[in-house]
Amino acid sequence: MLNEDRPKEMSRRQFLTTVGKIGGSAALFSVMGTMGLLSPQTLKAAAFTPPGKSDLALTSRNGKKVVILGAGIAGLTAAYELGEAGYDCVILEARARSGGRIWSVRRGTTVTEIGAAKQVARFAPGLYLNAGPMRVPQFHVTMEYCRKFGIPVEPYNNVNDNAYFYGENIGALSGQKIRKRAAKADIRGYVAEMLAKAVDQKALDLPLTAEEKEKLVTYLKIEGDLNADLFYKGSSRGGYKEEPGGRLDAGVIRDPFDLKAILNTGFGNFFSSEYTYDQQMIMFHPVGGMDAISDAFEKRLGNRIKHHAEVKEIRQSDSGVRIVYTDLQTGQDQEVTGDYCICTIPLSVLKDIPADFSPAMSRAIRSTDYDSSGKIGLQFGRRFWEEDENIYGGSTLTNLDILGIFYPPTEYLSKKGILLGYYNYGPNADKLGNMTFQERENHALKQGAKIHPQYYKEFETSFSVNWKKIKYSLGGWASYTEEDRKTHYPLLCKPDRRIYLAGEHVSYLLGWIAGGIESARLVVTDIHQRVMKA
Repeated sequence: MLNEDRPKEMSRRQFLTTVGKIGGSAALFSVMGTMGLLSPQTLKAAAFTPPGKSDLALTSRNGKKVVILGAGIAGLTAAYELGEAGYDCVILEARARSGGRIWSVRRGTTVTEIGAAKQVARFAPGLYLNAGPMRVPQFHVTMEYCRKFGIPVEPYNNVNDNAYFYGENIGALSGQKIRKRAAKADIRGYVAEMLAKAVDQKALDLPLTAEEKEKLVTYLKIEGDLNADLFYKGSSRGGYKEEPGGRLDAGVIRDPFDLKAILNTGFGNFFSSEYTYDQQMIMFHPVGGMDAISDAFEKRLGNRIKHHAEVKEIRQSDSGVRIVYTDLQTGQDQEVTGDYCICTIPLSVLKDIPADFSPAMSRAIRSTDYDSSGKIGLQFGRRFWEEDENIYGGSTLTNLDILGIFYPPTEYLSKKGILLGYYNYGPNADKLGNMTFQERENHALKQGAKIHPQYYKEFETSFSVNWKKIKYSLGGWASYTEEDRKTHYPLLCKPDRRIYLAGEHVSYLLGWIAGGIESARLVVTDIHQRVMKA
């Protein structure tokens, strides 16, 4: 047979086009994934295809009602996606606002923690504290909704080497605030020196050729900024004791800290917190506060959200669900029925609500712990960290109770500003959380002043939050051990007859907005498939 008589081979583009025409986008993405043409991020995004109204019309499934408990990010996402598909949805939310732990505290915001006095925010107009989530990694699905809803975002300066490390009871450098760049340069320099010498002297049993060892030493020389003789004697990376300037002013590089002194600080243990997978140098946040995200959802959901509705009972049968709630404005008990329920209430709260869960699901809910978490916003009349110390964004880390000071990543060079005076968790959060809000303020000022002596002179007002004592939250985020993930966690991921759980606690993105979104989208898909098969 002559070559021209053979069927012509399809190009890859033609093949994919044909697949798309015949099988639609789902088939196209599947084939592209098999061929290795999609990145992991693209594959994950493509895995969620919002159910379309046309699908429901074809299967005559319009009119199904879903009752959603909680107007946090998971509840808002579920209602939005189901609503777009033509489902009838209602959200019951106990608070007067949406967002759950997405909470931007502004002037006039009030809170009364469990067992505590009422606290009122007195921040200057335009200033705010993100009491819950405060940043978004570039690759999180949260950015997808910011784009879809037209929410303006700006960079969040997550890492700043011009900020400090500060520690007490750490040896020779106790009580000294040390620029992060200096500590990083010295620790990396000394470690690189030791490794380079060990490799060069054949002191390490490495499965490398002589040429490969030479390449390794070359890398270590560059990484640690070592001299030709493989000694670390300081580096401009760590800063200057006399800054360089014009003409012949080359500056004077700072002397490195003594090896033992810098190692005994333990500052090296902080480094990994800045380059773990979900902590990047540049992250993002909505302009004007994180609540811009929940506000955008609320704008699109309208009266489908019923605020001041505190859930009292969660009931289900083979034919539907029935939710009893108290209207906190009238004090009257009411109920709402539906075909399915998506419960996004934190498990720390849900465990005490009477519900028709299976015994196994009830045990799983009760077995889930929540981490303590606390924050305090400190307003200062002058941005001394910028004016006096050239710190713009990022954070100072310490072994004090406050754990860290976070500098505002917005409104640079303006007059006033709010520092995050502490963002702690675990025992430190419990210690400060058990104080009155006035005691927390005093404690944060006392410890922060060790790092920034300007604190007392420039301080104006504060607002603090202990999430363990915030009603309807009772914790910062869910916490699972490896054993938990194997035992009761899988039960939380499955529907309990007509009730589905969603929220960051049903994800591997604990504490992140994306965790709530991802879990909600999976539940939306599950319910829609169930409706279509019925």
